[in-house]
Amino acid sequence: MSSNLASPTKPLPAVARHLGVIPSQGIAHMIADGRITVSAPPAPDQIQPASLDLRLGATAWRVRASFLPGPGATLADRLDDFAMHRIDLGPGAVLEKGCVYLVPLAEGLDLPDDISAVANAKSSTGRLDLFTRLITDRATEFDRIEPGYGGPLYAEISPRSFSVLVRPGMRLNQIRFRHGTAVLDDDALRALDAREGLVDGAAHVAGGLAFSVDLRPRDGGLVGYRAKPHTGLIDLDRIGHYDPTEYWEPVFARDGRIILDPGAFYILVSRESVHVPPDYAAEMAPYLAMVGEFRVHYAGFFDPGFGHAQAGGSGSRGVLEVRCHEAPFALDHGQIVGRLVYERMAERPEVLYGQGLGSNYQGQELRLAKHFRLP
Repeated sequence: MSSNLASPTKPLPAVARHLGVIPSQGIAHMIADGRITVSAPPAPDQIQPASLDLRLGATAWRVRASFLPGPGATLADRLDDFAMHRIDLGPGAVLEKGCVYLVPLAEGLDLPDDISAVANAKSSTGRLDLFTRLITDRATEFDRIEPGYGGPLYAEISPRSFSVLVRPGMRLNQIRFRHGTAVLDDDALRALDAREGLVDGAAHVAGGLAFSVDLRPRDGGLVGYRAKPHTGLIDLDRIGHYDPTEYWEPVFARDGRIILDPGAFYILVSRESVHVPPDYAAEMAPYLAMVGEFRVHYAGFFDPGFGHAQAGGSGSRGVLEVRCHEAPFALDHGQIVGRLVYERMAERPEVLYGQGLGSNYQGQELRLAKHFRLP
């Protein structure tokens, strides 16, 4: 296993000497020089403008509870406390709704001591309510990787609404690398909006760019979708295959309002069309816990070029994956439910979101995961 100390003999990729999010070409350098270790050569589309898709390995463990290794312990040290049985993913395996699984990933890390990382579910993963988080050895929190980490990566996967069929090499989450901190404060974000136009309207900036929910009726009153409780299996390799009516029920707004049921999962859309300029990346974050007992977003990375005109966009809506918690909650049209935090890129990516990457959601409106046929 790799040491958790950076190797002094490996120089940083030139692009990583600048502060900010490391772009696609920097990620390629990190793979080439062993900062990102891979068990098989990366697929051509695995490197995204500001992130790397992570691939499932060949084995999974059904575990009885989610857990973190904690300081001083590897995940392997703790696995015997929680593992129930081992699963071979090779022929394809079903991950059942309501269960928790742990899967070693095909990628590992040997980070320099000034490069950190953060992980998030991919867009389609979030839209399937497929709760996926990254775990490292010695981790005290999910999805956050300290500078200088060396070791394996694991995905914790917990299907919430639908059981899914998975195979080795599938990509459910992604990782973004940072050199230092380059988050825009509110003044810098207002200045960027004045230059670039980050939303189609007045920007509400407070700890990031706020966005709100769109509950204006469309297509006969439709404002979103709610996952049905008892559905069939979803094979994650099947794109545009499934009839949405077998898995989702339409949600209609009454006077611009819906009431969220505790435990139910919804797909809604932001009122604002969002733009991420080429020299920036963004991440969706919860707005404030005080606005209501619900969670908005499972998949939160917005790549450079999202909604950008030169990359085939004209502003793109943010699809909201929403789950209500303790009590029914009334959600009104235009209610602020989250914010986008913008960061500078260390360098402009060689390819932007939507430019020849097979990007599924450029210019999106209200839309389900790519596995479902369009209505």
